[in-house]
Amino acid sequence: METLEFKIRIKAPVQKVWAVLWDEETYKKWTGSFCEGSYAVSEWKQGDKIHFLSPNGEGMNSVIETKIPNEYMAFKHIGEIKNFKELPLDEETKKWTGAMETYRLTADDEFTDLVAQVDVVEKYIDYFKEAFPKGLETAKELSEK
Repeated sequence: METLEFKIRIKAPVQKVWAVLWDEETYKKWTGSFCEGSYAVSEWKQGDKIHFLSPNGEGMNSVIETKIPNEYMAFKHIGEIKNFKELPLDEETKKWTGAMETYRLTADDEFTDLVAQVDVVEKYIDYFKEAFPKGLETAKELSEK
């Protein structure tokens, strides 16, 4: 697995960027770069499960490992979801279970620096290198409105 890092500087307060990232409606907008219509099902509390889903019920089940409001969010990805149901781990899934995805926000005067890191298996590296910057650009646009 490889850890990819993406950075973007946003002219908005850290609280606004955090809200754009994790509020239901804006979350759907910026994650549309990964899969149109994607959404998350969670109470958004540290330690809770979270399901990242496409409209057809495929996705990943994960855990919110760390949540420090307006500062840091870390997801640990566990396994796959098909037809809205968690699947048992198979040989393919075991290659990436435990992969992390993190978001760190740092306030700097009137800007917020957002750094996202994601552990990716080789076959998805090019996909993430294309989709992640688009998603963060959308988050920036939404935050700067």
